[in-house]
Amino acid sequence: MTKDSSFTVRDLPREERPRERLQKFGPEALSGQELLALVIGRGIPKKSVMSIAQELLTRFGNVKAISQATIEELSQIKGIGLAKAAQIKACFELGKREELEPELINFDIKNPESVVKAIRASIKDKAKEHFKLILLNPRNKIIGISTISIGTLNASLVHPREVFKDAIVHSAASVVLAHNHPSGDPEPSEDDLKITKKLVESGKILGIEVLDHIIITKNGFKSFKEEGLI
Repeated sequence: MTKDSSFTVRDLPREERPRERLQKFGPEALSGQELLALVIGRGIPKKSVMSIAQELLTRFGNVKAISQATIEELSQIKGIGLAKAAQIKACFELGKREELEPELINFDIKNPESVVKAIRASIKDKAKEHFKLILLNPRNKIIGISTISIGTLNASLVHPREVFKDAIVHSAASVVLAHNHPSGDPEPSEDDLKITKKLVESGKILGIEVLDHIIITKNGFKSFKEEGLI
């Protein structure tokens, strides 16, 4: 049922309000509009939180598209400033990490496929390149994952000092490098090759072996180790 923009959640019977419905039936019973309304929290004068949530869905088409929108794109909706846009992005990111983190408990890195399985969910849909460092203990179990940079890889973004800082702090025995190619092409660029060579050499000096560098796309991956590039 379409409501006037001045309609507020308080105009609903208590049992039909999103928060009360979630408490009674669980989050899975709520519509995308209701879940978004709960994240946004409140509306603005003459525009209810439910109207703002519906405008989000109308503007972007579906929940997945909203999750992929930038903070700047989200904040173009009247009633969603930078703070609320950041809240929305944070909620979607938590959902992605919830998918990922259980996989990392006692997770063994045995081959490139296991690295891809561990981190693909967190980077496969990113519009920019995300360069990650997987920290391993002496038994090749993951002890941490760090995001080193966001953006097209180059020497200024990926410096050995920044890459190995977390590895040293966490006493990592070895590391695996990984980043995504939003283009879908897993072939390494010249910068990818140069940076990898530099990091392998730096790792040798520090006594932290770089086991592999893996480029991940939505539907595939490329292992430098398997290609003989490391």
